[in-house]
Amino acid sequence: MKALVQDVYGTSDVLRLEDVDRPEPAADEVLVRVAAASVNAADWHIMRGEPKVARFMDRKIFGRKAPRERIRGRDFAGTVEAVGSGVTAWQVGDEVLGEHEGTLAEYVAVPQACLARKPATVSFEDAAALPLAATTADLLLTAGQVASGHRVLVIGASGGVGTFAVQLASARGATVDGVCSARNRDLVLSLGAATVIDYRSEDFARIGEKYDVVVDLVGNRRLRDLRRVVAPGGILVLSGGGNPGEGTVLGPVGLMARGGLFGRLLGLRVKIPMAKPDGERLADLVAMVERKEVRVVIDRSYPLVDAAAAIRHLEVEHARGKIVVTI
Repeated sequence: MKALVQDVYGTSDVLRLEDVDRPEPAADEVLVRVAAASVNAADWHIMRGEPKVARFMDRKIFGRKAPRERIRGRDFAGTVEAVGSGVTAWQVGDEVLGEHEGTLAEYVAVPQACLARKPATVSFEDAAALPLAATTADLLLTAGQVASGHRVLVIGASGGVGTFAVQLASARGATVDGVCSARNRDLVLSLGAATVIDYRSEDFARIGEKYDVVVDLVGNRRLRDLRRVVAPGGILVLSGGGNPGEGTVLGPVGLMARGGLFGRLLGLRVKIPMAKPDGERLADLVAMVERKEVRVVIDRSYPLVDAAAAIRHLEVEHARGKIVVTI
């Protein structure tokens, strides 16, 4: 099968399309013929091995000179091609979506618990854009205990996770403000934000607003700046972020470490939830898309042959919503 692979850390220049062996499903796995995949910030973090401290923190993903998994990609949607001997919930021909390593390929073998059923009314492209970003957004809001009547600030509101976070917070009855660039103002407002703060012309930390929950998806501000906008008793939720080539040693991990160590000393309730594949949560989210309660924002689609360009676009262009790869 064709797959996007790498053998050393680096920029998207180290990626190449190569013929590799098609995987075989283990006893509890399903083999999926991939119709579409999407790229996430996690892809360039793993591709570059950044921040470098992550290479020592997660040895299951990061090797010394290259990622453990040669094939890039984490999100997918497609059709079940074969099932392992212990699989009872899925059968050949089922249309599914999910999250697993190595999805920028024609086939992927995944644990059955990672899967959710794709409704016929949801396209493969939209389905492929959901898994990591939407489940992460929902997890962050749950960690922040977002509820009706809350004021929520989403920093990085126009990105893959941010576009879902704005919608899901609004669906919970919260009033949402988003931080993004002016070019994305109309998009973020259309997703349910009450106000958009242009980070190039305004400093959200100095406008005097306070929020019950602050969700930081960028990770480039000091902890004391974030503290200024969290209301008394409020919650600061941290989730990765960073920019390629910046903060290559610690990156956003430094902010998360400081938040975990010093948040309480600063009077902050800091939550740093770790996302993982969750088929049940994903099923709930794709049902919201089917009911048109949430919409998927796709910036651009690429064919598999140009998958390296898709990751490069995500790195350098500050994508609006999701980048999808069709296979």
